[in-house]
Amino acid sequence: MFEFQRGPFPRTRPRRQRRFEWSRRLVAESTLQPSDLIWPIFVHPQSGLQPIDSLPGVDRLGIDRIVDAAKRACDLGIPAIAIFPVTPADLKTDTGAEAVNPNNLVCQTVRRIKSAVGDSLGVICDVALDPYSSHGHDGIVRDGDVVNDETVAILCRQAVIQADAGCDVIAPSDMMDGRIGSIRDALESAGHVNVQIMSYAAKYASAFYGPFRDAVGSKGNLGGASKKTYQQSPEQTDEALHEVAIDLAEGADSVMVKPGMPYLDIVSKVKQVFGVPTFVYQVSGEYAMLSAAGQLGWLDRRDVVLESLMGFKRAGADGVLTYFAPEAAQWLA
Repeated sequence: MFEFQRGPFPRTRPRRQRRFEWSRRLVAESTLQPSDLIWPIFVHPQSGLQPIDSLPGVDRLGIDRIVDAAKRACDLGIPAIAIFPVTPADLKTDTGAEAVNPNNLVCQTVRRIKSAVGDSLGVICDVALDPYSSHGHDGIVRDGDVVNDETVAILCRQAVIQADAGCDVIAPSDMMDGRIGSIRDALESAGHVNVQIMSYAAKYASAFYGPFRDAVGSKGNLGGASKKTYQQSPEQTDEALHEVAIDLAEGADSVMVKPGMPYLDIVSKVKQVFGVPTFVYQVSGEYAMLSAAGQLGWLDRRDVVLESLMGFKRAGADGVLTYFAPEAAQWLA
């Protein structure tokens, strides 16, 4: 009779599949590639580059440099860029009127990009009033309160002019109630049936946004004011799922969680519960921390960047908005 001979301990050795690089790739559960990246770009109305001190390695691009950046994204295999404007102080008003100027910096930028690369690159436009408002808030302020419905009406106009300019994806980041449904209706009425909406559905009132506000010049306008009356509190989880459900019901094509690494649990829950295209924003504060540690030699820049991006994919993100996009795309290539 055959007797099974027990081998040496242990019989189960997970390290077998970790022994060689080819084997690790073969069993990889998550993958990261340039097509997973979205590149946020800051645009200013003059020519040339303007370094951003709190975002080392990131520049504001002059309107004359934006086409080169778009072509670089195409060459690197990055599928989309997100445009954020630097609005001159003399164009900022209490009502953010420049946001609905059909020839504003964002619209000019979109037209240039589309004229140069066409549909080879997706263009995502932020919808909110903070780059254009003298008070730094995402909406209209009345008696110290950011009013909801009046703000939404302006956001609808902003979305339509961006779509008229050639924007592919409208990305409302304002966190006003009901704005996704209203913007969807406005786009449909204007004939932009195929323009997507990527909703900042779970956007938290985070301390990690500081360098971004430096970059677009809104930090000084906001002063010591808070956005906690319209952005979500970091303590909330179920509320994020509620916000996502509302935005999907109102017509969002995809949703976003912002910030990224402190909210990986939210990314995972959103993907598991809804199973829709889910994106995450590796925000300016996250970029600044990793960059500073890399500059000081405390961390290996390449390794920690790629590891952080893989973390987003492992949590369930379909794509990541990150200022590291061009570097990471080169490394991955």
